[in-house]
Amino acid sequence: MATRKAPISSGKDSRVHFVTGSDEAEVRRTAQGIAAQLAPADAGEFGLEILEAPADTVDASVDLIENTLQGILTLPFFGGGKLVWMKGVSFLRDTQQGRSESVQNALEKLLKTLEEGLPVGITLLISAPEPDKRRSFYKSLTVIALTTLCDKPDFGFGVTEEDLIDWVIQRSRDRGVTMEHQAAVVLTTRVGANGGQLDTELAKLAISAGEGTTISEQLVRDLVPETRASGIFDLSTAINKRNLPLCLDTLSKLLRQGENAVGILLAAIVPTVRNLLAAKDLMERHRLRPPAQPQFFASDLKRLRPEEIAHLPRKKDGGINTYGIGIAAVNASHFDRNHLEKAFLACRDANASLLRGHGSEETLLTQLLVRIVAR
Repeated sequence: MATRKAPISSGKDSRVHFVTGSDEAEVRRTAQGIAAQLAPADAGEFGLEILEAPADTVDASVDLIENTLQGILTLPFFGGGKLVWMKGVSFLRDTQQGRSESVQNALEKLLKTLEEGLPVGITLLISAPEPDKRRSFYKSLTVIALTTLCDKPDFGFGVTEEDLIDWVIQRSRDRGVTMEHQAAVVLTTRVGANGGQLDTELAKLAISAGEGTTISEQLVRDLVPETRASGIFDLSTAINKRNLPLCLDTLSKLLRQGENAVGILLAAIVPTVRNLLAAKDLMERHRLRPPAQPQFFASDLKRLRPEEIAHLPRKKDGGINTYGIGIAAVNASHFDRNHLEKAFLACRDANASLLRGHGSEETLLTQLLVRIVAR
């Protein structure tokens, strides 16, 4: 799911450009690229006038609009063309400044100037992330200007891990970055749908990996900060891969972060073992082959009768969490069914011990992970 860039060009003034949308990082990057294209090359530093201010008050917002008006009405000192860039506008959002009558009046004045037409040789670029699309100025500007929308993907209520991973992979490709699939999976768990953080991390990873190099999973783990969600995911991944050192290292990090032992058990360990056992059972009884990628297992599940998959874990919308069970199917060959049945019972016993306060929490979880993962 790539960021949407939708040029709107019919009946537009080709000298007025508007870059906007809900993805602030993409608005910034796209506007920078457009500015580089539009700034007259032969005018030197006088060919680009950037107007940027915090605009965190009504007065500052009005001043920025007035300065933009002066900029587009002032011809270049040495002739030729000029690009005026009103950069990073914040008062088009639904804020106190944006609702101010003074700001609205100043915007109407700017809009009237644009409708009358810019002076010869003048080009205007406005970049404004997260606008309030209900405002009359926004609607009128999109009619006049060549508009580029940079919106975050609309994942909706039923978003899955697969949707987010696909989005991160596509966004990485758009930046010319190649990475291992598992590296993209780990990166997804650490940045989610935060486009700004993703761009920052991609730039850091690309520099560290070197030009033309594929970014590895280990590099992502080393350079991208962990979150609680990524720690839970890392522990689940380590169990699936039967990697005991990574299991114990991740457990130690989660406990140092103050995570509750029962929470770690119920959020990471139990669901992972349950998925592995369910996948192993289905694959053995129906002679299903391990999928090459987790998402491919969904097609195998669709071929089974509803009663055969009624026990599988569900998402919030009631659908089967096919990606989660798919991850288990990819890794089920690391375990035999009898071992997974004993591991699931061991999770039950560990939960009871934790609730009763019998023994050290770290010791109980460490012993449980050794029972599950050690060969």
